[in-house]
Amino acid sequence: MATIGVDEASYRSGDTSAPLSEQTIGDALREAAAAAPDRRAVVEGAPGPGPLRTLTYGELLGRAEAVARALLGRFRPGEHVAVWSGNSLEWIELEYGAALAGLVLVTANPAYQAGEIAYVLRQSRSAGLFHVASHRGNPMADIVAEVRDDLPDLREVVDLADFDAFVAGGDPEQELPSVRPDDRVQIQYTSGTTGFPKGVLLRHHAMLENARLTLQRMSVGPGDVCVWPMPLFHTAGCGMGVLGTLTTGATIVYLTVFDPALQLALIESQRATISGGVPTMLIALLAHPDLATRDTSSLRCLFAGGSPVPPEVGREVEARIGGRMSIVFGTTETAPIVTATAPDDSDDVRLGTLGSPLPHTEVKIADPVGGEAVPVGTVGELCVRGYLVMEGYYARPEATAAVLDAAGWYHTGDLASMDRAGTLRVEGRIKDMIIRGGENIYPREIEELLQGHPAVAEVAVVGCPDPHWGETVAAFVRPAADAVPTGEELHAWCRAHLAAFKTPASWHLVDVMPVTASGKIRKNVLRDRLVTRETDAADA
Repeated sequence: MATIGVDEASYRSGDTSAPLSEQTIGDALREAAAAAPDRRAVVEGAPGPGPLRTLTYGELLGRAEAVARALLGRFRPGEHVAVWSGNSLEWIELEYGAALAGLVLVTANPAYQAGEIAYVLRQSRSAGLFHVASHRGNPMADIVAEVRDDLPDLREVVDLADFDAFVAGGDPEQELPSVRPDDRVQIQYTSGTTGFPKGVLLRHHAMLENARLTLQRMSVGPGDVCVWPMPLFHTAGCGMGVLGTLTTGATIVYLTVFDPALQLALIESQRATISGGVPTMLIALLAHPDLATRDTSSLRCLFAGGSPVPPEVGREVEARIGGRMSIVFGTTETAPIVTATAPDDSDDVRLGTLGSPLPHTEVKIADPVGGEAVPVGTVGELCVRGYLVMEGYYARPEATAAVLDAAGWYHTGDLASMDRAGTLRVEGRIKDMIIRGGENIYPREIEELLQGHPAVAEVAVVGCPDPHWGETVAAFVRPAADAVPTGEELHAWCRAHLAAFKTPASWHLVDVMPVTASGKIRKNVLRDRLVTRETDAADA
């Protein structure tokens, strides 16, 4: 095999000229409070006419220290405590308080049902649980009562309705422990679309630095107001959002629940300079009638990530909402952001790529079998190395060894390519790749093309089992509000730009796409629908 020259290999390292800080989350909070105690730190963006709950940086530090002392009255440093709630001020106070107390916060999706939350609490060996009574109709207090007796590690359960009383019960003389930057700070569970979710162990240093570098890529700084729709249980919420605004001296206005009307209202009323969301959220903003009457002119930057962002969506966002797009790419295992575009990048880079690696982040596109870097322009597996990579999956050594190699590379399972400038493009997941008669087909290419059709609001392309070809291409389409495309029309659109073997063989119109709590389209659910239809047809 010919040797690939250094300049021809798909490997890049982010800028290392500025050193990483050696801080804990508590260090960063104290520094921010000392620098600007009266600056707004956190604003709770709740629906309704009432005043928004707000904490300055000075107030946030005082409250976080009080929470930490209350926690230390019931838990020992290093123990795991879980939070099971929608977005709230108490959630953020717990995040900071647990970090100051040297505890590991276990974040749980508020959509979990009994078996799911019991699994997370048991697998994480959580000693405490903070929860709300219900969230979006999910009867969480009833579920806690149902599962608690089967969780021998769970000593303390606190309803967040009683959180103020819990905090008031802390000892004001309680000394806070010494915490190190490399200490564990959170366990975040992956989405679990295949098998049980895995608990990702994240450190203070990784979460804090990654959040700072991500928002710096967007040129966020003191005085910026960030209207943030992401769920706090996700790294894009409690990491990129909460810790990113902390480390840049900005203000976070978080949505208590995602609602496009609420997000637009907060952008206007708070004079937001930064906002964004996953593509499904941005599409919802574009489709909402309030967009025509809300003033979004204060926006300078809109981030997007979590799943591939079609260029057509990015262009429409910039034209109709305002601000310049910043596309981010990451995984929970990388705390979370690996690459990002900057608002001042060229249109082609800003709207059509994943950008370049963040500082102090190594990226290579590897041969999935041999692990060596492939030539530039070649599709391979995206691998990441650096301070941001997780310690591992909690109590899952075999699962950890499957994705973390001996050289420290985290194998993401994502297919990507890199050009000579070090700019990345995602091609999909290895498991999403469709193999039709020996031809590799990358759904992202087809999805981006279809997203440009005026009658298509959302699209997801998956492989459909086929006895002759192995797999064929199937497309699920959510039509635009004012038009319903036909299969023939969409087929002609694709054939004008794609080879015949890439053109979907079947078309499926849907009213709504199945998504995860963080807004990613659940392609496994769509595949299951196809398999069920094939089975039903065979049985008929």
